[in-house]
Amino acid sequence: MSLLPACRSLAPPYQTPTLPVAAHYPAPPGISGADAAAIGWPEYFSDPPLRALITLALTNNRDLRSAVLRVAEARAAYGIQRADLFPNIGAQADVDRSRTPADLSFTGKPLLASQYQVMLGLSTWEIDFWGRVRSLKDAALEDYLATDAARRAASIALVAQVANAYLSLREFDERIDLAGQTIASRSESFRIFSRRVDVGATSRLNLTQVQTLLTQAQALGAQLQQARAAQLNALTLLVGAPLDLPPLAGQLDAQHALRVLRPGLPSDLLMQRPDIIAAEHQLKAANANIGAARAAFFPRIALTASAGTASAELSGLFNSGSLAWIFSPNIALPIFDAGRRRNNLDLAEVRRDLAVASYEKTVQGAFRDVADALAARLWLTEQVGIARTALATQRERARLSQLRYDNGAAAYLDVLDAQRDLLAAEQQLVQTRRALLSSQVSLYAALGGGAADFTSIPDPRIPAPNRETSPP
Repeated sequence: MSLLPACRSLAPPYQTPTLPVAAHYPAPPGISGADAAAIGWPEYFSDPPLRALITLALTNNRDLRSAVLRVAEARAAYGIQRADLFPNIGAQADVDRSRTPADLSFTGKPLLASQYQVMLGLSTWEIDFWGRVRSLKDAALEDYLATDAARRAASIALVAQVANAYLSLREFDERIDLAGQTIASRSESFRIFSRRVDVGATSRLNLTQVQTLLTQAQALGAQLQQARAAQLNALTLLVGAPLDLPPLAGQLDAQHALRVLRPGLPSDLLMQRPDIIAAEHQLKAANANIGAARAAFFPRIALTASAGTASAELSGLFNSGSLAWIFSPNIALPIFDAGRRRNNLDLAEVRRDLAVASYEKTVQGAFRDVADALAARLWLTEQVGIARTALATQRERARLSQLRYDNGAAAYLDVLDAQRDLLAAEQQLVQTRRALLSSQVSLYAALGGGAADFTSIPDPRIPAPNRETSPP
């Protein structure tokens, strides 16, 4: 063990790749707001039902459960690799009895022989002069840390997916409520026009136009109910448990107000986004594998040794003079392998370059996620204002069209068009408001929001107390 401090790694010095993105996001400067990384998801999502769903998903989601088990798998693989740094010491007791026939014996008589031994030794322990074993251990450690960072990234993604699925479900609730109000209003209009036709106060053409409005609203209501059922099924799959979420009334954005977030700088993502952290650990693992591949060009020294006691009689096993020992050093020097080691080193270097490309792509993807969310927040805010103005205009148009028809100044076709456009404007406003809320959820996830809630990982240097996997 005293030789271990002399071991050195042949891995190249690690250098973080240059940030392959712009220094600032393409967004208006001076955006004020809260720091996403400092806000836990229970603080950001204030709606109690939504928080309950997220908690349930973090416990029951099968994809996240698989991610947690992959962390445990990587931890065990690291423990196996780390064990190669230390000698494998074991105890062994042997008993040998043999009989030599008379024609093979020097005395011409059958011989019976016995041998008893108890040995303590180590088997084929490599002295890691060139850091090969240590480099493999470092690579396994980085793989473990990358797997855990990927688990945290999956947790953040799951929170965002549940939030967006829940917002979509509540969007359908509001749209179904609006469609129901329209269906009730048009059913009453159809009843009134049916009476007018019966008494000859209006034409059957007007009745068919009123019925057209009614069937259109009924078709929309049925489509929305189907879409809500599918969205509830999708949310149930994310949560991983049966759900009972009855429709809720009220405006979506009034019930689910979210805090304004400050984007910060792209360099902040390096410390906030677990997927970038995972990519960097994978890059470090590839770097360590280069060290192991380089060390394969140098001699490998391994020791096998044992010491104990041996005797021909069981009673004399521990008597004076029964000491027995074996010491077998082994040196393996590579001479010719048809290019295996060289190609193995080339492979490690190419995989390191691939890891660099993957890291840079991950950073660029994170930059785009934030930029897209910022653009969506900016322009959807404007779209919500436009949609509100359009809805107010359509309501006034529908009122005036109905007034002109009642006064005989216009055909009912004008009312038909105005009512159809009014329903579409109501539905569009709800969809745009939900899209704005979803953009805020996406921005929160893109900035690594809630990552602090999932940073607890077991220390790989401490053995796990049992085989159970802790919750995420």
